[in-house]
Amino acid sequence: MAASPPVFYLIPGLGADERVLQFLHLRGEVHLLHWLAPETPDESLPHYAARLAASVPVEQACWLVGISFGGLLALEVAKLRPQAQVVLISSLANTRQLPPLLRLARATRLYRVVPPQLLKLAPRLAQWFFGAKNGKEYTLLHQIIGDTDPVFAQWAIARLLGWDSTGVGRAIRIHGTYDRLLPAGTAPVDYPIAGGGHFMIVSHAAQISSILNRLAAAEEPQKG
Repeated sequence: MAASPPVFYLIPGLGADERVLQFLHLRGEVHLLHWLAPETPDESLPHYAARLAASVPVEQACWLVGISFGGLLALEVAKLRPQAQVVLISSLANTRQLPPLLRLARATRLYRVVPPQLLKLAPRLAQWFFGAKNGKEYTLLHQIIGDTDPVFAQWAIARLLGWDSTGVGRAIRIHGTYDRLLPAGTAPVDYPIAGGGHFMIVSHAAQISSILNRLAAAEEPQKG
């Protein structure tokens, strides 16, 4: 009897949508977990993840692939879905991996007074942080930042900086060696992408697709 094709659930980054995933080519069943509007300005990440998890059958063996902020959600959703294996792309596996700049923002609560629209006003600064090349990458990044809901962005930034990662399971990490926004730090990276920046889900989509397809073909997803 032929094995069932792998099932992928993809969670894009903060404010992003399926546009950043269009260059992935995955062999299997692919679902996008769309962002939901926060129920309240203070909705917790676990509560939000429980609503997101409603789209993932409880007993389904699957791969939860989270990009950037979406990785935090993937880890929280996996707490509720025992058959899911998490893959983090350009993301954090726990709060100890927060870079110094974000630790400072958390300690000073600077993020409460700095509007998330700042990157819209400084597109070239955003380009530098994300590592997007001129041309199509920059155009796509500029469009995504322009379309980001500032209310959602404010909520997501607060959840990122206030995240309690206690109890999250193991995840496979794919991370770029030149990620300026969320550097990999000293924590182990299973699949380092040489020259990859924070926008490598676009710039290195072929390499990332190959890794995900190899993972899915090699083993059944399981938490461990």
